[in-house]
Amino acid sequence: MTSTDNSTHEGFTAEERAAMKDHAQELKTAARRGSRADKAAEAERDVLAKIAEMQDSDRIMAERVHAVITAGAPVLAPKLWYGMPAYALDGKVVCFFQSAAKFKARYATLGFSDQAKLDEGTMWAAGFALTEVTPEVEARISALVKQALS
Repeated sequence: MTSTDNSTHEGFTAEERAAMKDHAQELKTAARRGSRADKAAEAERDVLAKIAEMQDSDRIMAERVHAVITAGAPVLAPKLWYGMPAYALDGKVVCFFQSAAKFKARYATLGFSDQAKLDEGTMWAAGFALTEVTPEVEARISALVKQALS
């Protein structure tokens, strides 16, 4: 007998499924775009549009993170990644911003992929909680991004 009660199912959350759908759409959109310059300009517009849709506190932090990363690491190309702003080198995501509201989390996150060179001994941080982006946080983000690219 089959059951329609999924309350005990331990699969993906609705937010995770939505993020996967966002990623699939991002891949389709990127495949349809024209020249490399067009793709880069449109990808940045997509990122800025996604940031503009965020709730106030997330939007403010995402705007500051975007400004710090694009100013301090112009080699990184903004792009959407699972519906969130990300920054890639040669098409591979190095770092990303995840809004608190996206996954109903307590705080936003600045995350780094395995492409980031943040290695420090046998264990290092790959994600950082953000509750506010102060000048000190901006400096830390800038330093982390520079280290990630070193």
